[in-house]
Amino acid sequence: MSAGAGASGGRKIPPQVPPKSRDRPVSVADATEELSAVQLQGDAQGLSTPCDVKLSHITCDSFKIQWSMDPKDHVTHFFIDLNKKANVNSAKKAFKHKDVPTKLVAKAIPLPFTVKGHWFLQPRTNYTVSVQTACKLPDGEYKVSDWSETVEFCTADYSSVQLNQLLDKARNIMSDRKLPLTHFYRNQHQDYFDFMRMNHGGVLQPSIKDDGGSHGSPINGNLKGISFSANVEWNERDGPRIPIDSPYGRERFLCPAAAMFNENANLYFADLYCMYTAYHFVNLVLTTKGSEGDQFCSGKLPLLDPSNNEFLTRKKRDDGSMEFAVCQDLIVELFYTEPMKMKEGQMVSIEGHVVPSLSTENAKKDASCKMCNINK
Repeated sequence: MSAGAGASGGRKIPPQVPPKSRDRPVSVADATEELSAVQLQGDAQGLSTPCDVKLSHITCDSFKIQWSMDPKDHVTHFFIDLNKKANVNSAKKAFKHKDVPTKLVAKAIPLPFTVKGHWFLQPRTNYTVSVQTACKLPDGEYKVSDWSETVEFCTADYSSVQLNQLLDKARNIMSDRKLPLTHFYRNQHQDYFDFMRMNHGGVLQPSIKDDGGSHGSPINGNLKGISFSANVEWNERDGPRIPIDSPYGRERFLCPAAAMFNENANLYFADLYCMYTAYHFVNLVLTTKGSEGDQFCSGKLPLLDPSNNEFLTRKKRDDGSMEFAVCQDLIVELFYTEPMKMKEGQMVSIEGHVVPSLSTENAKKDASCKMCNINK
């Protein structure tokens, strides 16, 4: 539909695609067929402007829409103009890719109806939407209404449905290979640890999770925690060991796994992503049962069995002590939702390199990767 199609009056409108079923949501597949001719009982003498546009059931990739219009209008088609709201902090104001139409069309069906499409709706993103009605006349001409008022809305985070799909994706990457693990670790610069000693009595403080990874992950920008790594690499001389390099700083806080991942802890799956690389990251959340962080996660994230999952496990030995193991196929990031006393662990300086370019802080996920995107 041309940009000038909002003016009232007779006008040819390029063929666009309606859903084939009254119950099916407007979707991408509907953009490949022509509209069928609609024979009307009488003429449409001007169409009223749609008003009172309302949205409901907003998810990460769909919403329901309805509006008011004159019941006397012989409406045959609806047009939905959907746009990502411009980011005032971005120099790039335009939303639409040249090959991504955002004017959607449907035959007139009962309201409300569902608009759905992961290719033009992204999680946790601000959009604007307006509607227009049209009447196809027997001679093939159209009469159209003026565009309605514009309504703003924001799509939701991933729901449990999408997160379980992402979890299945992670499991498809996995093998049964695990390495023993004794410590979780957190690297930072010396200034960070000095600040925690001077201002918080040597207790590491939780902070809001950054926007790294999947844009739709519910913990991003919402959950407070401390980022730890749980990675172990195989060294021919030393066997399993913690990596000697880090993107985050030369100073490393080593915390015994048993101090965090004990029987009073819950383990949740939060994310799977990559940064245009061959390897993938999995983000797990570790909470204390019944805590504020645990209550947040329990309604949003898949809960993992601590003794039987593909990523990070805890099992009790015959002598009552705990043994831990971590997967080799993914880089495991751990988000711990409680304060952590530095006296629970020890400080060391790494021998390897500090490579800031490998940091995952606010890292953008590769949206084209078929291994870690749920709609690929």
